[in-house]
Amino acid sequence: MSTDSAVTGPPTRPATVASITTELRELGVVEGSVLLVHSSLRRLGYVAGGAQAVVDALLAAVGGDGTVVVPAFSAELSDPARWIAPPVPESWWPILRNETPAFDPRVTPTRHMGAIVDCFLRYPDVRRSQHPRDSFAARGPHARAIVDEHRLAYALGEHSPLARIYDLDGWVLLLGVDHGNNTSLHLAEYRADMAVTDAIEEGAPVMIDGRRQWVTYADRSGDDADFATLGEAFAQTGNERGGRVGTGTARLMRQRGIVDFGARWLETHRP
Repeated sequence: MSTDSAVTGPPTRPATVASITTELRELGVVEGSVLLVHSSLRRLGYVAGGAQAVVDALLAAVGGDGTVVVPAFSAELSDPARWIAPPVPESWWPILRNETPAFDPRVTPTRHMGAIVDCFLRYPDVRRSQHPRDSFAARGPHARAIVDEHRLAYALGEHSPLARIYDLDGWVLLLGVDHGNNTSLHLAEYRADMAVTDAIEEGAPVMIDGRRQWVTYADRSGDDADFATLGEAFAQTGNERGGRVGTGTARLMRQRGIVDFGARWLETHRP
């Protein structure tokens, strides 16, 4: 079924916790699963209770034995020398490196991650990884295993929550967004047999032994320009489930499937 074909006509009533839970179950979300969610509240239409209702529905859909994971990125905790959207004057770089507060998983805000993520972070028992720029947050029995060993270097590679979700045979849910937002495809970049052409030195303020320090680490810049095209190719394999949640489209797939397919696709389609 085409993911777009599921969205037809205006809504007849607001979406609710109960209706979203039902739609997630119809899509294929099962209790006890590990579910990595990328989302846009706006694209789900009118939801009674807004972001809180969506988070409640996600937690209800996976149940008490399931684990919900979200990206909680803080892009401003990075080296200002590399900023382009927008850039800042070079004279500001030392000030930003020396004065920006260190990453704190309890209070550091996300940037452009959306209302659902920001609401999820306030729920009890949510654990957030310690990566200053590319943290993930999780709630459920597997939360600790997914986020606690997130290393600083190569933030979306083999020592990231993405790789731990892969180990657990988790699922990816794109809720109102397409594969351009699918962070698991960055793991596919690491696993593709290609020359690394995007190596960078990144920096961020962190706490070490109770003191704020600016640290540098090895990373890759990543390139998501072709992720949407890659995702459409994956959908044609029949391994992606599409449906409606609220007035938005939803896509559900096994993370192993999209990562393995993505690595092969990148090897073929990227120069």
